[in-house]
Amino acid sequence: MRDHKQITLHSVEGFKTQLLAWAQQFEDIVWLDSNQYLQPHSSYDSILAVDAFTGIQTDALNGFQKLKEYQSMTNDWIFGYLSYDLKNDTEPLRSQNFDGLDFPDLCFFQPKRLFLFKEDKLTIRYLNVVSKEVDADLKSIETFSLQNSSSHKYNIQIESRISKNQYIKQVSTLLSHIHRGDIYEANFCQEFYAHADINSLETYFKLNKISQPPFATFLKMGDKFLLSSSPERYLKKVGLEIMSQPIKGTIRRSEHFKEDADLKMILESDPKERSENIMIVDLVRNDLSKIAQKGTVNVTELCQIYSFKQVHHMISTVQAMALPTISPVDIIAATFPMGSMTGAPKISAMKIIEALEASKRGLYSGTVGYFTPEGDFDFNVVIRSILYNASKSYVSFSVGSAITSKSTPENEYEECLVKAKAMRSVLEN
Repeated sequence: MRDHKQITLHSVEGFKTQLLAWAQQFEDIVWLDSNQYLQPHSSYDSILAVDAFTGIQTDALNGFQKLKEYQSMTNDWIFGYLSYDLKNDTEPLRSQNFDGLDFPDLCFFQPKRLFLFKEDKLTIRYLNVVSKEVDADLKSIETFSLQNSSSHKYNIQIESRISKNQYIKQVSTLLSHIHRGDIYEANFCQEFYAHADINSLETYFKLNKISQPPFATFLKMGDKFLLSSSPERYLKKVGLEIMSQPIKGTIRRSEHFKEDADLKMILESDPKERSENIMIVDLVRNDLSKIAQKGTVNVTELCQIYSFKQVHHMISTVQAMALPTISPVDIIAATFPMGSMTGAPKISAMKIIEALEASKRGLYSGTVGYFTPEGDFDFNVVIRSILYNASKSYVSFSVGSAITSKSTPENEYEECLVKAKAMRSVLEN
């Protein structure tokens, strides 16, 4: 049982900053923040889980089964991530590309301390902790001294794992597969990296300030960090209701109102972007049908334009009612990896992009989120993110785009650079 305490906050944003800084003393942290982005589907505005009571780390082999056993055994809140390479657990696939980060394929923990934000209310749920300790923590958080290091300049030299010419060559090969009929869409990604030491929390604050996305994440698992400005939800479950919100379609924003409105209309009417989105919607519908009650899979939003600080995105929403007999982890396993990061048909696309990409994706294009004691869950898509292995002094971010028959390799490369802009600016300046 978890002790429960609720308080009203006078300065939500100030408290959140203090809280996350205070949390750095712990080895295990998951921070999820919607940045007050107005959306109808969020259960909480922000969540912090810290201080592992129990935990699980494993590679892809039988990963979903191990997670299912752990989730069932704890019957509690658990937080963590699934890396993209858990594809190897659900399908006869392999991951043999270069891996500079060396993250476990799967990592979850049961937090002793849990902070749930909704509007100006903070709910605190502690496990095996006396109420005096809750009060002591609150006092410590409110008086925590923030180190002012925001003026620090990194000047990190970022390198590309593949050159622009190599990228264009690989995309051309993908187009050959598409024209031959092997696949009709693939998400092709490239890695940018540096050998450097960074302040993970400071870097997260800088990245989040630039983008302020609805699925921002700060994750710490010992010496391994994820600093994410993700705009995308992978999968959410409340009761038997399941929802996925794939993103396909991106265009930059403008500071000038008229030009920004024009860019939004260009994206909305772009046949290539719409076809990309609709292909993935069909894939998501197919994935959800594996675990859904018959006739309940519905597209409730198709190719809607959502605006974020740096870009406009085309997002669709697919919903379904899960079979009452299927476990929460099995729902995720049936739909993983998310279609927006693979392509279609999914298995063929994953085989081809594995052969053409130069880096193991790892946590990039995987997911971070949580399970509740009731078996509900909410998970994002790990994109627009910096990954950092502090012990190896290795910093990495990857970006990708959807390749279809209408793609031009040079244009896809430029789209990648647009998506990389926030991560690059944080690390280089």
